[in-house]
Amino acid sequence: MPEVFTAVDVTVRRGTRKLLCDVNWSVSAHERWVILGPNGAGKTTLMQIAATRLFPTVGLVEVLGEELGATDLSELRQGIGWASSALLADMPPGESVANVILTGAYAITGRWQERYDSSDEYRRDRLLRAWNLEHVAENPFVTLSEGEKKRALIARALMCDPELLLLDEPGAGLDLGVREDLVTRLSALALDDTAPTQVLVTHHVEEIPVGFTHALLLRDGRISAAGPIQQVLTSSHLSAAFGTALSVLCTEGRWSARATQ
Repeated sequence: MPEVFTAVDVTVRRGTRKLLCDVNWSVSAHERWVILGPNGAGKTTLMQIAATRLFPTVGLVEVLGEELGATDLSELRQGIGWASSALLADMPPGESVANVILTGAYAITGRWQERYDSSDEYRRDRLLRAWNLEHVAENPFVTLSEGEKKRALIARALMCDPELLLLDEPGAGLDLGVREDLVTRLSALALDDTAPTQVLVTHHVEEIPVGFTHALLLRDGRISAAGPIQQVLTSSHLSAAFGTALSVLCTEGRWSARATQ
C-alpha cells in the first residue's frame, strides 16, 4: 500500500534538548495507528510534524507523497484532517459551530470572505448530523461542553474529506460516559473501509478504539516499539515505555492496563 506519512532519521531540537531523536516511521494507506508514551515522550511533536505544523531539525518527512519543506503547505493541508485542542487559540471569538466545521474544508480557521458552494454546505450538514451537533450548529463554539467540542473538532477534521486524519488526544478531559460515546464513534470510523488513514494520540490504552491496527510507543523522544497493535501493546513493551510494571489486557478489541505489584 502507498505510504501517506514517512519520517526518516527525524530529529527535533530545542536548544540542547532533543524532543525527537532519530525517528524512522511510516504509515501506509488505510492503517489505523495509535501513539502512546509518557508526558514529554514526543507524541505532540510527532503529530505536529505529521500535521505540517512543525519542521524537523534534521531528517526527511513526506506527507501524502510530498516532501515537507519543498511543497505548498496550504495545498497539502487540505488533504490532512487535524483534530487538536491546539486549534482553539486560532479560532475567532464567537465563531459558530457550523462555521468551525465548514472552514475545515480549506484548513483555515475563521469565516471571512471566502465562498463555499452547496456541496461544502451539504457535507457540513451531514457531519453535523453524524456527530450529533445539529442542535448546537448556530451556537458559539466556545459555549460547547467538552464532549461537544471534541466531536466538533473531529467533524471539522473530516470536512476536507482527508486522506490522513490526525486525532490528538480526543478523549482528554472527558468523563467516563462521554468518553465511551466518543470511543464508540471513533471505532465505527476506524472500521469503515472508506474512512481515511488514521493516527491517534492518547495517554490511555482504554481510549483506543476498536479497529486500530498498529501502535507506536515513544519514550524520551525515541521509538521504543512500533508495528501491529497486538505485537506492540504487550505488558513488557508498555512497561518499558512508561517506566513502570504494567499488566495489559485486550478484551473484544478494547484495551486496559493496570500496575502490577
